[in-house]
Amino acid sequence: MPPANDPLPPLAGLTRAHLDWRSDDGGEDAPHSSDFDDVYFSRHDGRAETEHVFLEANRLPERFRAWSEDRPFVIGETGFGTGLNMLCAWACFDAHAPASARLHLISTELYPLDRRDLARALDAWPDLADRAAMLLAQWPEPVSGVHRLWLDARVTLDLHFGDTTERLRWLDGRVDAWFLDGFAPARNPDMWQPTLFAAMAARSRPGATFATFTCAGVVKRGLAAAGFSWRKVPGFGRKREMLAGEITAPPEDERRRATPWFTPPAPRPRRRIAVIGGGIAGASVAAALARRGVAVTLIDREGPCAGASGNRQGVLYVKLAAETNDQSRCYLAGLLHSRRWLDALDPDGTLWHPGGVLQLATGPREARRQERFLDNHPLPESVVRGISSAQASRLAGIPIESDGLEYPLAGWVRPDALCRRLAATPGVTLRCGEVHDIIATSEGWRLSMTGAEGENELDADQVVIATASLANRFAQTADLPLQPVRGQVSSLTLPEGAPAPTRVICAGGYVAPPQSDRLTFGATFRPNETDDRVSDADHRANLDELTRTLPDYAASLEASGASLDVTAFDGRASVRAASPDKTPYTGPVPDADAWRDAYAVLAKDATRVPDTVGRHHAGLWISAAHGSRGLASAPLCAEVIASRICDEPMPLEAPLVDHLHPGRRLIRDLIRGV
Repeated sequence: MPPANDPLPPLAGLTRAHLDWRSDDGGEDAPHSSDFDDVYFSRHDGRAETEHVFLEANRLPERFRAWSEDRPFVIGETGFGTGLNMLCAWACFDAHAPASARLHLISTELYPLDRRDLARALDAWPDLADRAAMLLAQWPEPVSGVHRLWLDARVTLDLHFGDTTERLRWLDGRVDAWFLDGFAPARNPDMWQPTLFAAMAARSRPGATFATFTCAGVVKRGLAAAGFSWRKVPGFGRKREMLAGEITAPPEDERRRATPWFTPPAPRPRRRIAVIGGGIAGASVAAALARRGVAVTLIDREGPCAGASGNRQGVLYVKLAAETNDQSRCYLAGLLHSRRWLDALDPDGTLWHPGGVLQLATGPREARRQERFLDNHPLPESVVRGISSAQASRLAGIPIESDGLEYPLAGWVRPDALCRRLAATPGVTLRCGEVHDIIATSEGWRLSMTGAEGENELDADQVVIATASLANRFAQTADLPLQPVRGQVSSLTLPEGAPAPTRVICAGGYVAPPQSDRLTFGATFRPNETDDRVSDADHRANLDELTRTLPDYAASLEASGASLDVTAFDGRASVRAASPDKTPYTGPVPDADAWRDAYAVLAKDATRVPDTVGRHHAGLWISAAHGSRGLASAPLCAEVIASRICDEPMPLEAPLVDHLHPGRRLIRDLIRGV
C-alpha cells in the first residue's frame, strides 16, 4: 500500500467509456468495451450470471433475511460498468431484507459510461426499469471523487470515480461483501494487482465475503497474500469454476498511524439526537438523520431559517483555488452533491433554480487566476468552463464586460423555504428555544434551555451543534476559533420591462435572477461585526459593487425607471461564521485539553506522532463555519456527520473527511507552538 500521507490526485474529469455494440451468442446487441476488448455482460444471460456469481456466492439472500443490525449492510464492487450487479443486489435486498434494514452500495469506476449508453445497456432488463430510472436520474458527471446517490429510502449508492485501487485506498468505511468484478485479468492487468487485494482487505469488516468470476492464479495469490481465504466453486455457464471466500481478521487501518487524532469515535446509541440550530447546516443534518430512521429534535431560538439561512435567495456556488487543494476538493464535491440532493429533494424546482452561475474576472489578477485554474483542472465543461464576455452576455441576457467562468450546475436557492422543508422531514420535531449549556450525563447529554415555557431541559443520546458564529459558545467547543462576518443583501423593485439577469452573476458580490419582481444583490462582508440591523451604508456598498461589476446593466436599470435610491431598498443583514482556514468544521468535537496533553510532543518534533487515539466528547458533533458558501458545503457536511453517527461509509475520501475535522486547528497550533 502507498504511504498513508500520499496526496489525493488532482481534480480532473475522467474519460468516458468507449463502447460498441455487438451481437452476443446470437442474441441482441450487447455493450462491448473498445478500451479493453471485452463485454460488460451477455444480453442472453448476463443477469443470471450476476445472480450466480455475486449474489449467491456471497450468500446475499440468506444474509439479507437475517440482517438485524442498526447499520446498513455494505457491498463493495470493483468496477461499476453498467450497474447491473448493483441493481440486482438492490432487487435481492428488497426481496429478502426486513423492512427495518438498510443497504449501502459502493462501486468504483475509472471509465464511467455516458448516460445514454448506460440507459441503452440497462434497457435489456425491463423488470429493473424503475431502479434503472433512479440511477439514471442521478448519474453524476465524470469527475474523480465520491458521488452519493439516494436510490430509495433504504438504499444508498456511493460511486467512487477513479482508479479502483486508489479509490479503495481512500475509502472511509468497511465492507460486508465484495463483488470482485471488472474486465478479465488478461484484458485489464493494471487492476488485478496485489495492491488491490490489500486495499480490499483493509476496508473489510471481520467475516467479509467476496466472490469473483475468475480463477486466475494472480487473483488467488493476491487474495491469499492479503489475508482472504478462497475456494473454488462452480462457475456460471461455460466457466467451470470461480472463486469465493472470506476474510476473518482484516488488518488494522494503516492510515491512522500518521493521524491518530482523527480516529473516528466508536458508534454510540442514537435513539434520540438533538440538533441545535435551524439554519441550513442544522436543518440538513436533522433531515439526513431522520431519513435514516433516527428521531431528531431540531432546536432553534427563532425557528428554522433564522440568520443567514433566512434570506429569500442564496447562491449555490463555489470559488475553487487555482492550484488543487483539499478545500477546493471539498467544495467541488459539495457543489455536485448539493445539485443531486436538491434534484432529489425538490424535483419540481419550487425551492431552487438550476440556471447556472457566471463567475466574472473583473480585473487582470482574477483573469490570470482563472486561467491557471482552467490549466490545472481538466474538468468537464458540464461542470465548469471558461467563457468570453460575449458568451457571458448571451448566457445572462444582459451586457457583461468581463470574461469569466461558467458553472452550469450551480444556481440559486430559496434558503428560507428550504430550511422549512427540511425541518418538516418526517421524524424531525421542531422546538423553539435557546440552549445555554450542554452537560454530559451517563447516558448522553442534557441540554439546559430557555423557551416559551421558560427554563427546561432535554435529554439526548447525541447532540449536533450547528449555530454558526455562536457554535463555540459552549464549554466543549470554546477552543474552536470562529470569526463572525456580518453580511447584508439588498433588493429593489423592478419596473415592468426592466432588464434582469437570467443567471446568477458573481464577482466581488453577486446579483441573482429576480424572484417575482424583486432583484436581489450583495452581499457585504464585514468581519468581526455582529450587528444584524439593516443599514443604508451597506445598501450603498452593494449598489457600488453592482455598478463596478456590471456598469452597463446598472445604467440600463436606471434608464428603465428602477429606483437606485438606497433609502428605498429592502434588505436583510445576518451574521455568518468562518474558520481561520475558511473550511467548515464538520465532525466529532475533540476534547481539547486531552489533545494538548496527548500530542504535546508535536511542538518539539512534528514527526514524533504518538500512537494515542484522539479523545472526543462522546456523542457531540459540530457543523459550522460554512461562511457564504453553505449551500455548497452544508448538505454534504450533513451526510458526513449522519454517516459517521450511523456507522456508514463516508461520502468523501478519508483525507477530505480529516480535512473537515474540527480538531485540525488544535493539531496545527500544537505543531507551530501557538
